Amino acid sequence: MKQKLSHLLREIEVLEIVGDTDKNIVSLNSDSRKVEKEGMFVAVKGVTTDGHKYIPVVASTHVGAIVCEQLPSAFENGVTYIRVADTAKALGMLASAWYGHPSSKLKLVGVTGTNGKTTTATLLYEMARLEGYKAGLLSTVCNYVDGRAIPTTHTTPDPLTLNALLAEMVDAGCDYAFMEVSSHAAEQQRIAGVRFAGGVFSNLTRDHLDYHGTVDNYMNAKKKFFDMLPANAFALVNADDKAGAYMLQNTKAHTYTYSLRTQADFHCKILETRLDGTLMQLNGRDVEVQFTGRFNAYNLTAVYGAAILTGFKPEEVLVNMSRLVPVAGRFQTMQSPSGFTAIVDYAHTPDALVNVLDTIRDIVGAESEIITVVGAGGDRDHGKRPMMAREAACRSDRLILTSDNPRTEQPDAIINDMKAGLSASELSRTICITDRAEAIRTACALAGKGTVILVAGKGHETYQEINGVRHHFDDREVLAGTFGE
Repeated sequence: MKQKLSHLLREIEVLEIVGDTDKNIVSLNSDSRKVEKEGMFVAVKGVTTDGHKYIPVVASTHVGAIVCEQLPSAFENGVTYIRVADTAKALGMLASAWYGHPSSKLKLVGVTGTNGKTTTATLLYEMARLEGYKAGLLSTVCNYVDGRAIPTTHTTPDPLTLNALLAEMVDAGCDYAFMEVSSHAAEQQRIAGVRFAGGVFSNLTRDHLDYHGTVDNYMNAKKKFFDMLPANAFALVNADDKAGAYMLQNTKAHTYTYSLRTQADFHCKILETRLDGTLMQLNGRDVEVQFTGRFNAYNLTAVYGAAILTGFKPEEVLVNMSRLVPVAGRFQTMQSPSGFTAIVDYAHTPDALVNVLDTIRDIVGAESEIITVVGAGGDRDHGKRPMMAREAACRSDRLILTSDNPRTEQPDAIINDMKAGLSASELSRTICITDRAEAIRTACALAGKGTVILVAGKGHETYQEINGVRHHFDDREVLAGTFGE
């Protein structure tokens, strides 16, 4: 693929150019190790490194053009230097142009929020397919181009990967695409140049403060997504979350709300709930769904509203709601031969644990025993660790603290951080088992008939990251193996 440099530069706001723009560019990269002769290198200031420091090395490889925020002190012959105010934004705009603006050829809906992104985006994808359309999905669990699965590494990919995937969706004949939009992606301009037909906001609770620093910064990063929506898009937010109205303050999009508690464009009422499903009412119409819990009722109401706003007929959406099935690792229920139930869920924030455990207690009642197995990720927000343990302990009869993805931290140190949130009474009902598989097996050994075990934190993940190495590990496999023993 070749593109004229002069044509590409029409996509971005250029402050200064040194060199010739009448040349062909054969590739686009922000990774200095992947730059080709006659290619374009965009020097982005990342979290761990600054692409600008690689400019001299890149320039010596006969690269065609370099986009940067500060021009180097010396110029290499034959290289065109382009200065811009924000290279991260420029990369997004250039990536979109490089792949032929694929987002403008799809009805693309983005979903953001602390909890519920994966479920909402995935169910919208499934809804589109049930409606008979080809669709794409970009999510934490897996990316899909129509029905073809593509492994994922980030909630929201980098701009080049993102636009390449969107282009694949266009080439595959997809009409719709749905994607999770993380706060990191919005803050780092990974979605610059992407045109959305709509945006959905689920909720906002404490998360990713290791990166954003404060809840306000985290909230503002989410808001950037809604600020960038075009005037002909829709913005659908949770009216029951206090951050919902804030997301809409500066958006140009048409605004809508959904709710379980107040008047809204899309309203849900829970009529009956069980561990394997819920009878709910959406805008006055009853529907039986294969999901449980208030948090899933919010997700499904968002799906209902977004599907209609995307263009699907309300009657068909309602019928297909009953055909949707839970996302892998999201309140995934497993029944043991001995009569206890295990639930695997991705809950990895204090609020998510509250939602899942309150749902379990509401369904099984005060008499049934709940055992929670949970850990916290290493190299992430330390402040939420004691909060997670406290929320789990006060909603469980027994608590087992264990390892999650310790990454470069010592698992026992993470567990100690969690224990610091517990009272003496709560500690008396708590066991600490560093080995996660052993922790799950212990919970199963302690469980009696009617007990519910919640294994929280990893959900769909099939690995455990220890000292930078990913080892195969799946909570569901450990449970299934224990059931068979």
